[in-house]
Amino acid sequence: MTPLEDKAVGCVAGAAVGDALGGATEGWTPEQIRARYGGLVEGVVPPYYPDWRNARPIAPYHKGDGHVTDDTLMTHALIRVYERAGGHLDAYAAAEHLVPEMMGEKRWIPELEAEALPLHRVFLAEKWLALRLHYGHVDPREAGVGNIVNCGAAMYMAPVGVVNAGDPDGAYAEAIDLAGAHQSSYGREAAGVLAAAVAEAMRPGATPDSVVATSLRLARDGTRAAIEAVCSAARGLGHWEGSFETLRAAMRPYDTVADTYRDQGLGARRPSRVHSIEELPLALAFLLIAKGDYRETVLGGVNYGRDADSIASMGGAIAGALGGRSAVPAAWIEEVSAASRTDLVAPGLALASVARRVRAADAERRRAADAAFAELLAGDGS
Repeated sequence: MTPLEDKAVGCVAGAAVGDALGGATEGWTPEQIRARYGGLVEGVVPPYYPDWRNARPIAPYHKGDGHVTDDTLMTHALIRVYERAGGHLDAYAAAEHLVPEMMGEKRWIPELEAEALPLHRVFLAEKWLALRLHYGHVDPREAGVGNIVNCGAAMYMAPVGVVNAGDPDGAYAEAIDLAGAHQSSYGREAAGVLAAAVAEAMRPGATPDSVVATSLRLARDGTRAAIEAVCSAARGLGHWEGSFETLRAAMRPYDTVADTYRDQGLGARRPSRVHSIEELPLALAFLLIAKGDYRETVLGGVNYGRDADSIASMGGAIAGALGGRSAVPAAWIEEVSAASRTDLVAPGLALASVARRVRAADAERRRAADAAFAELLAGDGS
């Protein structure tokens, strides 16, 4: 396995495992999680409600027991889009390829324990893609405007970072273009920064500090301010246990989602230049606290609660890219793969193959452009 393949598998499998572990604790507070599970969550656990089929607001989704959620469904869909397109993606690719992936073929949906269209599982913010692009025929570059602003695009943007491995600026630009079909404002910005963080983590020699520095260099507005505030708070913490109040306090001024996670006011998830999604800054904070260790990065997000599956998935993607496949506990990969009936390794290998082809095409295009520019400079006496 090449370093590219190793890191790509670490990223994609790491994201899926984080997603599955965090699914059980999504929406709850750290105190509620401890009370339900008799202490800290340290691996795959059952659903928060044993009667998940009827419990509100969970039903009808079987979260927990190692089941991946819509974060992984969308990530794997985007990888298949890359395989089909065979090149860099933009907003039009979302219309031409991603929406058909969501609507065109039934797949095994672990949380539904049935085959269904992915469209039938994803959240309303992702159904927006079908509404605007398939039914509304909106210009893909503007289709994200009007959607609720959340982590919906950022949660599946890690593959963009793998394809642009070692090129965070390219990853940021590609993700911002692609995510324009889905999100606007700070939801779109987070998608760009997450892709950039993964691209930096894919670089040999990258560290948690270089990932955060890259994120801060590229992030804009409230997203940058939130990452800076939360990561500054994280640097003074020795372990994620006992960190949650400090991290939440640092995030609170930038978050439109209230402390009462499921009881939102009229200002929640609306466009703003001074706000940020919570998931990305927290994922980066847990990465710093854990010093890049995959297991501790993910467990920080899982036990934090709130949007735990997305926090742990984003943190898992970055830590998995830093450490490669071996960084992700093999037992967790096996358990989540079996429970979700989903191969967590093959998508990473497929993405590495796409990245190799895309970068070869990039190099050829660059050579042609450089040759043309050299001709333009011929005879220049300066």
